[in-house]
Formats: sequence, C-alpha cells, structure tokens
Amino acid sequence: MKDEETKFSGTNREETAAPEVSRNSLLTLVVVVLVVAVVCATVGIVSRAHASTELKKYTLANAAPPVALVQPVFEKDAREIVLPGNMQAYTLAPIYARTTGYVKSWSHDIGSHVRKGELLAVIETPELDQQLAQAKADLATAQSNAALAKVTADRYRGLIAQNAVSQQDTDNAIAQLEVRATQVNSAQANVRRLEELQSFERIVAPFDGVITARNLDIGQLVTSAGATTTPGAGMNSTSKEVFDVSAIGTLRVFINVPQIYAPDAKNGVTATLTLPQFPGRIFHGKLVRSSGAVDPATRTLLAEVDVDNHSGELLPGSYVEVHLNVSTNVPALIVPISALILLPDGLHVATVDATHHVHIVRVTEGRDSGATMEILGGLAPGEAVIANPPDSLTDGELVRVVSTDAGAKP
Repeated sequence: MKDEETKFSGTNREETAAPEVSRNSLLTLVVVVLVVAVVCATVGIVSRAHASTELKKYTLANAAPPVALVQPVFEKDAREIVLPGNMQAYTLAPIYARTTGYVKSWSHDIGSHVRKGELLAVIETPELDQQLAQAKADLATAQSNAALAKVTADRYRGLIAQNAVSQQDTDNAIAQLEVRATQVNSAQANVRRLEELQSFERIVAPFDGVITARNLDIGQLVTSAGATTTPGAGMNSTSKEVFDVSAIGTLRVFINVPQIYAPDAKNGVTATLTLPQFPGRIFHGKLVRSSGAVDPATRTLLAEVDVDNHSGELLPGSYVEVHLNVSTNVPALIVPISALILLPDGLHVATVDATHHVHIVRVTEGRDSGATMEILGGLAPGEAVIANPPDSLTDGELVRVVSTDAGAKP
C-alpha cells in the first residue's frame, strides 16, 4: 500500500512540474521576441535618422549653385597701350539727286578717283525743261506788262502837272507799275529756281576723292531727296543716294581711351598703327583731337588719330590697332569679360571667400580688349573671381565651387 501511495505521489509531482516548465519557456520566448523587436526598431530608427541627416546634408550641399573660379593675372609691364580703332574716310559724302528724272549717262564707277566739280552723271528732266521754258515766257510777259505800266505811269505824271488827269488816275497808274514790277521780280525768281533745278541734271563731285558706291544706271528713274515717288513709277525708282564719294588722302581713326589713360591722349601725340593685312608694317599717325569729356557709360575718352594715306593703300572701314605711349605704368589685373557684372553703379566682379559665400565688389575697369578686361582697382591680387556668374547671383549667397582655372591671359 505504501509503495502504491509513494508511486502515485511521484506521478503528481511530475505532472505539476511540466506545466511550470512550459510557462517559463513561453515567457522566455516572449521576452526574447520583445528584445529582438526593440533592437530591430532601434536599429531602424537610427538608420533612418542617419539617412535623413545624410540626405539633408547632400541636399544642402547640392542646392548651392555651382560656380567655376578663375584666377586673375597681372598684365605684363608695358609703357604702351594698344587700342582698337575704326578707320574712316576724312570726308564722306552720300550724294543724292536734287531733281527727278531718268538717268541719261554716268561717267564714273566705284574705285574711280575724281576731282572736285568733275561730272559723275547726267539726268534727263523733260518736264523741268518745259517748266523752265514756260517760266521764261511768263517772265517776258511780266516784263512787257511792266514796260507798258511804266509808260502809262510816266504819261500820267506828265498830265497831272497840266491838270489834264485826276490825281486818282495818276495814283492808279503808279500803283499798277509797282504791281507789274513785283510780278517781274516773282517771274525772275521762278526762272532762277527752275534754272537751279535744271543745273542739278548734272551730278558733279563735291570734292577730290574716290567713288565708293554707285546706285544708279542708265534709264533708271531717280527722285529728288525728300520727294515722294509717283505711284506707278515702277520698281526702278529710287530716292536713296546715287553716289558715295570719300576723301581718302587722309584717314581718321577713332579710338576710345580708358579714363585712366585720358591724360596721355593729348593733341599732337604721335601714334603708331598696325593692320592685320600689313603684318610687320607700322604706319604713323597723330592724335589731332578728342571729345574733351569721358563717356559715363563706357568711362572712355573718344579721340581721333589722323594718318596720311596719299599712297591709297589704307582702306576706309578697316580695323586697326593704335599704339599709344603712356607716361605712367598702371598695374592691372586681367579678367575675362564673362566674369564682369554690369550693375547700375558700374562694373563688378564676384569673389568667393573660404566659407564659399559670394561677395560682389565694385571694380575700376581699364582697357577692353574684347575677350579680357583690365581691372585697375577694387580687386586684390590672388583673389579668384567667378568666371561666369549667373544673373540671379546675390551678395552673401552660398555657392559650390566646381573648378578653378588658371586665369585669363593678358
């Protein structure tokens, strides 16, 4: 009996221990799962926060506009400045027709050298010729009437002394004489006007020079300057200049001298000229006049250099480089034209500091060579500038430097 009770008691203890072990295992599993979940959530949150931070940094870094920097360079030491110039004829006259008619003949073509008063073309004006003939006939009639009025007036003056006519009739005769005399003067003025117009049938050279343009041909209808072409006249009518005559014995060269060199642009200063079509050759000119004022838009002084051209080898309209000696050597930094910012108060450049922030500074410009510009003040040596600043760039703006060039060549 004891053995049976002992056996039964052991069995109950085993059955009671089994559920306890199962509950402990389940609790442990739940705890492990919770820990894993918390760890996973923590890792996810941390990774997301790190990714968000990196994305923010990347966005901020790439939101700044990219810019390329260029390093200005010093100009080579020189006591001479080279300025671009335009060569023009000393005197240029576009010649217009002063009467309307058809071209009968022309005597000179482009390239012809002509003397003052030399015949260039002849215009036929039959209507004008008939008007002149009519005007002369009207003048003859007016002169005859005036002569008759004079005889009548003289006769009345003699009769009034004898009291043979009334004073009223005498006054009428004298007034009629004055009217006839006025008519004669009017007719004479009309004849002179038409004769002057008829003289314009002959187009002559106004001065010694060369024909640089011919815009007429035989049979072409030309109208006087300012006249309106008659409807139906056809496509051959023209009121533009019929000839261009240029005096090229001496040529004018106009240059724009930067303000910093304006004191050196004095009348009488000798200049040397070089042209691309004459490599290695030098032509000599003289600065004869200047505008006497600096253009506020360009900060330059307009000056004229005259050069002798009796040989005729220099052509009006040519590009020329004018070399002028300067009294002082002004050090200058050379920057590309693309780096300049034009604002209402003048030219500026944009620099970038160590924190990649923009500073827009006012500069004093010198010579403009087309691709580069001299900077005479406002920019420190060794200070890089933005090569091509965008229009939206503002002072203090954060930028991203993508490249740095060596600089512009003087």
